[in-house]
Amino acid sequence: MENKFYTRTVNILLTLFLSTSIFASDNKILTNYRLHGIKNIEKALDKSLTETTYWKEYLKNKDTKFGYIESYTNILLCDKSKSELLIYSKDSNNTYKLRKEYSAFTGKLKGDKRKEGDLKTPIGVYDIIKKISKVDSFYGPMAFVTSYPNLYDRYEGKTGQGIWIHGLPTNQERDAFTKGCIAINNKSIECMNRNIDIKKTVLIIKENANDSTTPSKKTLSQLLSTLYAWRYAWLYNETENYLNFYAPEFKRYDGMDFKRFKKYKTRIFAKYESKTILFRNINIVTYPNMKSVYRITFDEEYKSNSFSFNGRKVLIVKLQDNKFNIITEK
Repeated sequence: MENKFYTRTVNILLTLFLSTSIFASDNKILTNYRLHGIKNIEKALDKSLTETTYWKEYLKNKDTKFGYIESYTNILLCDKSKSELLIYSKDSNNTYKLRKEYSAFTGKLKGDKRKEGDLKTPIGVYDIIKKISKVDSFYGPMAFVTSYPNLYDRYEGKTGQGIWIHGLPTNQERDAFTKGCIAINNKSIECMNRNIDIKKTVLIIKENANDSTTPSKKTLSQLLSTLYAWRYAWLYNETENYLNFYAPEFKRYDGMDFKRFKKYKTRIFAKYESKTILFRNINIVTYPNMKSVYRITFDEEYKSNSFSFNGRKVLIVKLQDNKFNIITEK
């Protein structure tokens, strides 16, 4: 198992090495490899991923209207002010195109949801957790359960649950608003069911058209390069640099504040363990109605002598004065 993992890592590094012109002509890198082996190449490549020049070039022809997205094939965009729910799907050119447009009911009151029973539809970025095929007739033929309250909602102290995308009553009348859910007519929700894979779909809910969901490529380059700078500090046990990526007001998903988190990470980094950390399926989406707040998700593969992890990671990041600040993570 160990040999397979190492071989795969080497293959990734060599592929990146051969496909990146900045290294193809760098005799110092080749000399280091000749004299010291793959570890020197690995560290140099890890360092190069922290540079914005790489990411600016990489993003040049990418569709970034919703952010940097590797794993979502569908974007559900709800604009509360227009009472609409849109489906954007990735085409063969990896460009998001408007595919379906539905009229939608949302919460009775405007603004972001803060607590149970406030009759507001939340503003934010959500996953679709599951589909419920058998629901009360009031909700039409089916419902899609969202991840509200998500990591950022809980960090903000928001309460409530049961925010769904659902249909309309089949046997009764209803008001022209919801208690916080998103409701579309029954033909539309059946159409949506045919057109999305919930595991590859993200839901963005915004208050109005002025809540921009389009970050600049310059900003995305900065976020991606800083994400890998954070990884670099983590990978090479640079405790102080690593902790500098966290905001003083940081609070982890389980309530651990920055002071306790700092002690915890300092103790772990003091082991100076060699480790492998790989990120895949990275998605960076702008948080609507929030100034310079981004949700970053990715699949993380972590391996050291004392611990291994393979699963999903979520970071909520603020850009303040061009500084990357992690305010919560899971």
